[in-house]
Amino acid sequence: MLIIGIAGGTGSGKTTVVRKIVEKLPKNEVVVLPQDSYYKDSSHVPVEERQNINFDHPDAFEWTLLEQHLKMLKDGKAIEQPTYSYITCTRQPETIHIEPKEVIIVEGILALCDKKLRNQMDLKIFVDTDSDERLIRVINRDVIERGRTAEAVMERYTRVLKPMHQQFIEPTKRYADLIVPEGGHNQVAIDMITEYLEHKLKK
Repeated sequence: MLIIGIAGGTGSGKTTVVRKIVEKLPKNEVVVLPQDSYYKDSSHVPVEERQNINFDHPDAFEWTLLEQHLKMLKDGKAIEQPTYSYITCTRQPETIHIEPKEVIIVEGILALCDKKLRNQMDLKIFVDTDSDERLIRVINRDVIERGRTAEAVMERYTRVLKPMHQQFIEPTKRYADLIVPEGGHNQVAIDMITEYLEHKLKK
């Protein structure tokens, strides 16, 4: 079993990189654990205050549960992955049944932040994309998928996303075995990663 960590700023193209890796590897041999599924439940916080939660801070995640689930998969045990709603900022009652696979990908902005999590990884990747490009992607995504206004997204980017990126996300680059510039557009890097994984799986 191979455990891969893929980190990078919001809008860096992590999800595209993951999708392209999954597409290139044998079917039913890869499972993805999105770090976003492990946000702490905020149902106890009044609705009007939930938009003020800092989702780009390490404290927003339930690290212990993510570490436990990763260890269970490593030990050959299935897990019930939590699901999270960005609209209500709450954990949902539904879970996703995940069986152990040959390749497990942990993907998220702070996937390389936690030492215990990093220690379980065989390959650590940081997706590095220009901040202006990331901002454009975040605006497009949050307006379309999360019902926010462009003004609200830009205000949040300046107030939260940018400083949190500089304080917590960017520094995790030093833990990466591989840095992928330009995210999903970097086909050469994606080919190299998948060839490496295929070689390891054959062994």
